[in-house]
Amino acid sequence: MRRSSVWRILAVLSAVLMGLLFATTAITARGTTLRAGPETRLLGLIDDLQGRTDQQSRTLGDLQDQTAAALARAEDLDAGAAIGRAVAELGAASAGLTAMQGPGVTITLDDAPREAGGELPAGSRPDDLIIHQSDLQAVVNALWAAGVDAVTIMGERIIATSAVLCVGNTLLLQGRTYSPPFRIDAIGAPDEINTALQQSSGVALLTQAVRSFGLEFSVQAQTDLVLPAYDGPLTLRYADAA
Repeated sequence: MRRSSVWRILAVLSAVLMGLLFATTAITARGTTLRAGPETRLLGLIDDLQGRTDQQSRTLGDLQDQTAAALARAEDLDAGAAIGRAVAELGAASAGLTAMQGPGVTITLDDAPREAGGELPAGSRPDDLIIHQSDLQAVVNALWAAGVDAVTIMGERIIATSAVLCVGNTLLLQGRTYSPPFRIDAIGAPDEINTALQQSSGVALLTQAVRSFGLEFSVQAQTDLVLPAYDGPLTLRYADAA
């Protein structure tokens, strides 16, 4: 066989093989580039994961914002509750519903002693020699004017609805009766209490009776008083608009 014929046959076979290779490549690639296939798929996965990560980040941010808002509301509620508790405690103390302790004064009021044989001092009447309701009220009003924190009479805590009543020289207080000497305890600054007592016109009348008829009126500073809480009814049964 001639050499030229051999070359022609080899050329035809090469062409056929190249055609088959191109056809196989086209079928396998299905219109895509085989070399770029794995990279394209990897890039797609990366894009998908990045999208999911971004979405999760946005969700996390939203949850963090919601958590911060919830914590802020909780702090506001806690602060409100704390304020409420403080106000309630302050109100309870002001209303006399809690025991109190601190420095203050003890005030003693007593009737004048009778002379031997029961004779009245010259120029006096029986009413001049006893402690009256107005005397007790004058002292208590002066104490409140001094800004005291708590007051007791005969160990009974005095509150806004307490009524100090006297029949003769007998004290009626919160359903109980007491005889002189009468003891009043108050928690507050002793100096301010003494100043308020000196400035009270009602206490001035009492002081005059002390000098004229021998009534007892003493004020003693105390470093540590313990006054009990009010334990009676809180309903106001009687009131006077005068």
